[in-house]
Amino acid sequence: MIAPEHFDIALIGSGSGNSFPGPEFAEKSIVYIDRGVGPENIFGGTCLNLGCIPTKMFVHTANIAQNARREHAEKFGVDAELGGVGFPAVRERIFSRIDPISRGGEEYRATHPDNANVTLLRGTARFVAPKRLAVETDDGTREITADTFLLAAGSRPAIPNIPGLHDARPLTSDTIMRLEELPESIAILGSGVIALEFAHILDAFGVDVHLIARSGTLLRAFDEDIARRITEIASARYTVHLATATTEVRRTEEGIEIDLQPSDPADEAARTLTVADILVATGRTPNSDLLDAAAGGIGVDDAGRVMVDACQRALDPRGQVLDGIYSIGDLSSPAQLKHVANHELKVARHNILHPHDLRRSDDMPIPAAVFTSPQIATVGMSEREAREWAATTGREIRVARQEFADVAYGWAMELEAPGDFVKIIADAETGRVLGAHIIGPEAATLIQVLIQAMSFDLNARDIATKQYWIHPAMPEVLENALLQLG
Repeated sequence: MIAPEHFDIALIGSGSGNSFPGPEFAEKSIVYIDRGVGPENIFGGTCLNLGCIPTKMFVHTANIAQNARREHAEKFGVDAELGGVGFPAVRERIFSRIDPISRGGEEYRATHPDNANVTLLRGTARFVAPKRLAVETDDGTREITADTFLLAAGSRPAIPNIPGLHDARPLTSDTIMRLEELPESIAILGSGVIALEFAHILDAFGVDVHLIARSGTLLRAFDEDIARRITEIASARYTVHLATATTEVRRTEEGIEIDLQPSDPADEAARTLTVADILVATGRTPNSDLLDAAAGGIGVDDAGRVMVDACQRALDPRGQVLDGIYSIGDLSSPAQLKHVANHELKVARHNILHPHDLRRSDDMPIPAAVFTSPQIATVGMSEREAREWAATTGREIRVARQEFADVAYGWAMELEAPGDFVKIIADAETGRVLGAHIIGPEAATLIQVLIQAMSFDLNARDIATKQYWIHPAMPEVLENALLQLG
């Protein structure tokens, strides 16, 4: 039997894990294993190639297309009409920027003198025993052992177990952005972040969109007022099938047939929807099964996530810390957010370098955003969670809600009808911000003020009164909300 190759550090995954090697590890031998993402096994992780970055580039183009529509432009006195969207040109603009970055990143890790201590293996790694890997490469199987492991193997689109769905070869977020042409109509399975962003993109590009949601609202995990508002907006833009189960899917010569069953048959009978194609956007599943984490003695929870402690150290199935094994990002984080993965990488990197000076990764509030139209941003407790917290702690909360339509820049943007809003929830006694939720223009940017307030434990009234707020700029919507909290 050939002895396995031994390294000081084994790194798996090229997303946030790609920031791990550096001069601090120049004296360590590192094997860097990456299977790639998407059908083409692209180097560089989901965010760069298939997620955050390309989708937001598509969203920006969708916003331009939406604003160019006659019904939008006319109210500003602008004579404009959208003649169409050339999807191949849009796609080429985006990936001609991204693909060279991915190729350059792989070449850098494989050949640059900075990485003389790094051995890059392209292939799928799986544990065959604790701290022992088998790596399937184009040149055969290589066995690897290491003293320290950093697992950053990410996630992939989840495909629900619906009869016929796998055989129908559905589109996912991994494949839809690289289509040659968009379909005339599409059904999107899902009601979360990925579903909402692609619904906005595709509708703006002229696709007839049907969104199929099992729940009674979209974004059901968000604050109820946010979920209610985006459900109203989405339902006015495209066809939304709420509280509806997908019972079977079939691909035919004409396209896709989808059998739908409303949750209350008394309100609506079962029916069949026919569209040109189908996009599955029901979430992502961690790649712990591809990694065969269990064979490495690593604990995996019911959702398939590698179990970790607050220092990003992997745990065994009993919850005990495993020596020399760390995990970050979608593989182990419920948040599945790039900024969270990046922070976890910094924490894990520090802890590998300084095992006697451990840092934690759970000491900051986690924000999130949905780049649909309008944007949505959230951080901290929802109003329901805050009221439950207040009931169990004996404290009181205050809730402020400020409409965009009531501030001057809202008038400039013709946001005259009530709807888009900022909601801030605070501890009544201390003024500490417990949560913030925004639906409206540039929500993902506006919320940073409130993320900072929560991260540095700032008093809501001090934030409102001890700094200038530029008039008439959009942040005044935050100022007015904060002033309501007293």
